[in-house]
Amino acid sequence: MFASSKSLRTTAATLAAGALSLGLLTATAPAASAADTVCTGQASVYGILGDDRLTYSAIDSATGNRLKTLVGPDLGFEPKAMATLNFNTVLVTSTAGALYRVDVLTNNNALELSGVEKIADSGWTHDKLTYDGYGHLWGTANGILMRYNVSQAKPQGSQHIAQRVEVDSGFVLKTLTAVGQDRLLATTEAGQLYSYKIVGGSWKRDTLKTEGWSGFNQLVSSGGGFYYGRTSTGGMYWYKDANISDGSGADITYHLNDPVDESGWTQTHLSAAPRTVSCKTVSTLGQDIAKDALNEVGNNFSDYDFDHSRAWCAEFGKYIWAGNDVDHASELDARAISFREYGLRHGTYRTSAPKVGDAVLYDTDGSLTDGEANHINLVVAVSADGKQIQTVGGNESRQVQKSGWFNWDTASSPVGAGPALAFISPKG
Repeated sequence: MFASSKSLRTTAATLAAGALSLGLLTATAPAASAADTVCTGQASVYGILGDDRLTYSAIDSATGNRLKTLVGPDLGFEPKAMATLNFNTVLVTSTAGALYRVDVLTNNNALELSGVEKIADSGWTHDKLTYDGYGHLWGTANGILMRYNVSQAKPQGSQHIAQRVEVDSGFVLKTLTAVGQDRLLATTEAGQLYSYKIVGGSWKRDTLKTEGWSGFNQLVSSGGGFYYGRTSTGGMYWYKDANISDGSGADITYHLNDPVDESGWTQTHLSAAPRTVSCKTVSTLGQDIAKDALNEVGNNFSDYDFDHSRAWCAEFGKYIWAGNDVDHASELDARAISFREYGLRHGTYRTSAPKVGDAVLYDTDGSLTDGEANHINLVVAVSADGKQIQTVGGNESRQVQKSGWFNWDTASSPVGAGPALAFISPKG
């Protein structure tokens, strides 16, 4: 593996010509403003070789350089599809339809396993699997897209991978990977690049590219808008999408003259650990949150698997924040007061000066120090003098609803849950 390295690359012209022959577009899209975008972390990619040995590779997200590749032991069965849950847990299906959990002991200087456990004997006939890092495992079989809830970091069986939902048919795809919460990226044999957003049993597809992505037989994402495509000849190319939720491929930056590797990626299966890379355009984080919240106005989320189907305001706020890769969004839960706890923990809690993208807390008793809050919604607009705001909230009249303008400081109960008492900014 990896007979060629970055130091032995051919010229940019040769690489571009090779990429074109593989069906990869050579046009370079404009990059996002680097001054405002901050990316942290590295891509962690597990793979399986033709002889069924597990591999681990680390890629520097900023440069696209492969930092290391380690080869581990034979898994002991013939794999069919794989999905990485976290840094030391990989799910792999077998050609016989069984589901295995692969536990990694270390991937530092050597790739060693602490065990390979069969957690389901049959029924896992998926040709593709991917995990979004927010509790949803996705798979396709016979063109049907399925979703499962994963409730444990190391699931033991059906009790921890449950609530199978068949989203829809027609998902005949060449590659599939998760890029964020309930967001998938896929390619087709004809070379289209698709982006999917799934909410409960409904979904939306955007065509990011109409051609040029036919050369990839593996596609993975580590988060942060980074996409990694492996070609049939073993090259690994990397891309950066400035905004995974805008439904456009115009802001995808290409690095065809500077791939991760020209060759050497001989794995038959690849899977990236989700959310190991985080990228935020800090100056627009609040606006991005507001835009996503406004796009959900009118949605009743009736078939979405919130923990509390009749009290889901906090889970909606978490859903929007997590979809914009807000730091530590996983700490939030179904309690509105969890946003206060988040703000105090991370230094973003205030009782005045609202900002776009903030969570705002309401309570009828006028106090949050008793550990309770009646409601939370999100600030989507602030007047020039800072006194008036507009908000979007979940579970308002059983749907997502927009409210305002209203004076947050004087209104007694602007959304029917008591006065606005505090603002919590997302950590970005």
